[in-house]
Amino acid sequence: MGDAGAWLPFLLACLLVLGWYLSYTAARLDRLHHRVESTRAALDTQLVRRAAAATELAGLLPPAAGRPLSEAAASALDAGAREPAGTDGRSGNDGPFPGEIESELTRALHRAVAALPEPVRGRDPGDAGPADPETAATLRSLARSCERVQLARRFHNDAVAQTLRMRAKRTVRWTRLAGHAPEPRMVDLDDRTPPGLQP
Repeated sequence: MGDAGAWLPFLLACLLVLGWYLSYTAARLDRLHHRVESTRAALDTQLVRRAAAATELAGLLPPAAGRPLSEAAASALDAGAREPAGTDGRSGNDGPFPGEIESELTRALHRAVAALPEPVRGRDPGDAGPADPETAATLRSLARSCERVQLARRFHNDAVAQTLRMRAKRTVRWTRLAGHAPEPRMVDLDDRTPPGLQP
């Protein structure tokens, strides 16, 4: 009995430390999942703004160039409205993230901007600036939107990577600290800014 009594405080201390560690780990994992959700929401917001800027640019272009861009932007807006994002990198947890739709908008933007005359893009060395101030302002807004999409996607994917590393730890797996939270996924899409655009 004496030996057992001597070990009891030590065992209680170990249990307290283990309980604290599991509680701390669970709280940290919960914060990481919330960060994934918030960065995903921020990415969705920036994608919507990019599509809106693309729609505005499409309205300033000739129909032959503006229609494909307008259709691609409308598809991106429609996909975002129909399929709200889940924390697992899927849309509403029941379908893939519409990365191909967003990538098609990127390709449409590249084609539309490449078709603009050099002076309109403000890249003519002999030109002090774009000939059309409205188009110039729209292009600057579009460039900022493209840049913010890239940053938002980077922040989101960084958050996903940190969460996945935490979930991969043995302690988290063995004690099932992640619970029923779906595994987050990276967002993969073509978000390159069309050459020549300056924010």
